[in-house]
Amino acid sequence: MKGFAGRALTLAGLAMILPGCSAKSNETPATESDRPGNVTAERLLAADDDPDNWLGYGRTYDEQRYSPLTDINTTNVGELSLAWAVELDTNRGQEATPIVVDGIMYISTAWDKVLAVDAASGKVVWQHDPEVDGAKAVHACCDVVNRGVAVWEGKVFIGTIDGRLIALDAATGDEVWSRVTVDQEKPYTITGAPRVFKDKVIIGNSGAEMGVRGYVTAYDTDTGEEVWRFYTVPGNPADGPDNAASDAAFEKFAGKTWFGDYWEMGGGGTVWDSMVYDPEFDQIILGVGNGSPWNHRVRSDGKGDNLFLSSILALDPDTGAYKWHYQVNPAETWDFTATQQMTLADLTIDGKPRKVLMQAPKNGFFYVIDRSDGKLISAEPYVPQNWAEKIDIETGRPVEIPAARFADKPYTIYPSGLGGHAWMPMSYSPRTGLVYIPAMHAPLTLEDNQDYDRHPGRWNTGVNMIGAEPGREEELRSRGWLIAWDPVKQKAAWKVERDWPWNGGTLATAGDLVFQGDAKGFFHAYDARDGRELWKFQVERGIVAGPATYRVNGTQYVAVLAGYGGSMGMAVTTNWMRQPPPNGMLLAFKLGGKASLPALPPAHPRPYISSDESFSQAQLAEGGKWFGTFCVICHNGPVNPDLLRSPIATDAGAWRKVVMDGALSANGMASFADYLTPAQAEAIRAYVVTQARQQERE
Repeated sequence: MKGFAGRALTLAGLAMILPGCSAKSNETPATESDRPGNVTAERLLAADDDPDNWLGYGRTYDEQRYSPLTDINTTNVGELSLAWAVELDTNRGQEATPIVVDGIMYISTAWDKVLAVDAASGKVVWQHDPEVDGAKAVHACCDVVNRGVAVWEGKVFIGTIDGRLIALDAATGDEVWSRVTVDQEKPYTITGAPRVFKDKVIIGNSGAEMGVRGYVTAYDTDTGEEVWRFYTVPGNPADGPDNAASDAAFEKFAGKTWFGDYWEMGGGGTVWDSMVYDPEFDQIILGVGNGSPWNHRVRSDGKGDNLFLSSILALDPDTGAYKWHYQVNPAETWDFTATQQMTLADLTIDGKPRKVLMQAPKNGFFYVIDRSDGKLISAEPYVPQNWAEKIDIETGRPVEIPAARFADKPYTIYPSGLGGHAWMPMSYSPRTGLVYIPAMHAPLTLEDNQDYDRHPGRWNTGVNMIGAEPGREEELRSRGWLIAWDPVKQKAAWKVERDWPWNGGTLATAGDLVFQGDAKGFFHAYDARDGRELWKFQVERGIVAGPATYRVNGTQYVAVLAGYGGSMGMAVTTNWMRQPPPNGMLLAFKLGGKASLPALPPAHPRPYISSDESFSQAQLAEGGKWFGTFCVICHNGPVNPDLLRSPIATDAGAWRKVVMDGALSANGMASFADYLTPAQAEAIRAYVVTQARQQERE
């Protein structure tokens, strides 16, 4: 991949950062506490006494994304303005939250690049490019994103799309060690942030739609040696135990919840986002994802709960041994993951103090769980939902609406697999007692795919996504909300509606503020108590990442990474989206900031391609089938090229070189020769050309 081409906007003006340059310090710290990236267990445990820093993914071990800083508050947030910005070298999605340690910000960007930045000025200190092969993008279900780094005792840890876990020197960005954590012959990817605890760094993986088997691995932070591994779904029983920490749980009970030849399809259950270390009960808690394929009938003969899919799973941090689990969706069949952010808190419920875990997973219910044993305390819908009557508190299981399983006929479900809440982080304010959820409503109509044909290494769902029945437009209108949720009363205190569902994560502060970016490029500040908008700033590119706040030399900053992408960035578009989108930006704001963003050049979207070629109806039907199978998930949004506007589609030879020969693999467009015949590739071209002609006429 190319080196960084960044530019920093500072109070002194526009300072250019040349591509490939890397400023590195050669100074040796006087003491261990002076070394860059000096995050320790003691500092993380006492993070609330150190509000100037943002030491972990969610700031603290409890991942509340709450800052005790009050310099920026409801009385003066209107004076907030841009302090500095760094332009990135790509327009792919940006999902990371900055880590700030002693005045240095560490952040990952798309393609797993890492920057260390002076958090007060925006000057890039060093940068690291793991040089991921662009062809690997074809295995990334939801863009070549990365959600962040972990910092621990002088090292910065990053997971990569091609399955590596890399430790970097926090002072220089040089590689200290690297481990391949997956079988690189299989379609695994890594997009989530590692977590660190007790001298271990833990990483999961993704790729359930592609047909992989999920697991997490803990490594020694100093040496990179594997300490333990836990698989979240069983393997082929004929192969025997895995010699992993998960063996006992599968032997005792979890393996009995699977049926059929599930292992041939991987099983899924990837831990691709949320993990939280709970020091009070000394446990690492994982959020486990969906099945592979989605359809329970296809995956497990329609039988069994399929542990530990869609589960919250607690393990011993030293050995990886199973402690407890709570399964959000037994027999999961809708892509209802439990990978969404988990937040630890102390709440008073029914007059009693409870140590809880809170989660707003995809399925639309807000869960409050006793984190000492995984028992359900309460669960209520935080968004509209039509798949369950309720969650039975006694059993902990949902009381499902039978038709929602789409066994006999299609069913329009909400939330859909996009979620009532996706990966965008929520925050919790102990001052207000409210959780701030970036929520959404994006229904989909699902149909059992009776003709399911497995495609290893490509999307495998076992369902057809079809158009909804007419007459329900308002009910099914996609939209989003910022919801302030009371986890004790299990109801919304206030909400702000947005006309697009895919928006940014949230940050809560002791200044009684909630920050959130949106898809249209506005970065907002709200009164955390009542939802009044107090400030906004247009950054000219959509925001999906979670913000962070910190203080350097007595000045508080709020930082956010901007760059629209992810699932909806690749698969859904609308007329107000700029195509192609501009490069991403890392931005920091402070009271009285004087910087400004450079004006974007005028957008010049390409017209629909024009061709007078004619094709047979059979060819168009086949092309539409394969377009829906392989192309639409990446080429229907603003991030990747719109094929209906691509001149390559008008040239059969050029099309063949790209689709079959991989001429653009370095850009992320891998060869599909293992999945398509030349005739099928040409049928897709026929479909694209014909669809473009129809769009132009409309």
